[in-house]
Amino acid sequence: MTDTGATTTSSDSAISDQNDVAVPGPAPLSGRALGLLLVVLGGIGFAGSMWLAIEKYLAFVEPERTASCTINLFVTCTAAMDSWQGALLGFPNPYLGLAAFPVVITTGVVVLVGARLPRWYWVSLLVGTLVGQALVFFLMATSFYVIVALCPACMIVWTIMWPLLWFQLVRGVQSGDLPVGAGLRDAIVGNRGIILVIGYVAAVAWLMLAVGGPLVDSF
Repeated sequence: MTDTGATTTSSDSAISDQNDVAVPGPAPLSGRALGLLLVVLGGIGFAGSMWLAIEKYLAFVEPERTASCTINLFVTCTAAMDSWQGALLGFPNPYLGLAAFPVVITTGVVVLVGARLPRWYWVSLLVGTLVGQALVFFLMATSFYVIVALCPACMIVWTIMWPLLWFQLVRGVQSGDLPVGAGLRDAIVGNRGIILVIGYVAAVAWLMLAVGGPLVDSF
């Protein structure tokens, strides 16, 4: 006797086994994918922060030293490290990354082992990341219009902050921690990759419009 239950697809399946028709609703962001993203992005952010923190220390003990993240007069960490914007809270900004990114990495590991974190924790992490992204926007504007120089180590952190924020927003909307309408939820979850790319395109367009000429001339 044929087991009719064996032909029934689960709600998590993206494709119907019987007729190859996609099941309604976008494919969700899995916990494993989120955990890996947090570990990888947090690790890259920590590495960029550590690089800049080391350069700041070496510049203090050896002022005449050329920083390893200096390529030319335009692409250099020195201008950012020497500006007041590079120490907004009275100490070098990279120390913020050294404190914050291990939290992101640890969260990713906890998610990967299957533990469930409370809503208050996810909301707190999201708020902290949102503040970090706002700081990045401020530092980008400072680099483009005030210092008129690009810091390679800083740009590593800038690059990972957008997906770190975006995928937390996707998780929050998908889980219901951030309540939105069903249509908006499906649009965010289903188009998360496209929106991520749009964010990067906007950032590159901003960079090129602001300092594209000096950047090209520096090489």
